[in-house]
Amino acid sequence: MSRAVEDSNRRMLRARDAMDRAYAQPLDVPALARIAHVSQAHFTRTFRATFGETPHRYLQRRRVERAMFLLRETDRSVTDICFEVGFGSPGTFSRTFRDIVGRSPRTYRKETPAAGVPTCFAMAWMRPGSRLSGD
Repeated sequence: MSRAVEDSNRRMLRARDAMDRAYAQPLDVPALARIAHVSQAHFTRTFRATFGETPHRYLQRRRVERAMFLLRETDRSVTDICFEVGFGSPGTFSRTFRDIVGRSPRTYRKETPAAGVPTCFAMAWMRPGSRLSGD
């Protein structure tokens, strides 16, 4: 692997780590590109090539993963969870959740009991699109 590729990967990981840490905060491509120290166009193109999805979709998926946990493990309202994980409206949250998980947040909560298994396994099993979840 060339030095330039390693540097590019490090920059994309820095931005992805920022999204993992601050998923509930308003993050946009200009802010993420600044974190990666690249232009906006280069950031979007390189992030997708590196991780297989756009920065926006990655951030949505991280937010939905957190929402899935909260729906399983708490009795908080779907609306409260929506805002806690960083969505701006319940409609956008429900639509995005359904696109990623395949069912509405309320249906997911009703059909998915709290996991009584180790967190590491539950996270891998419940991750949208994982081979284990069947999605």
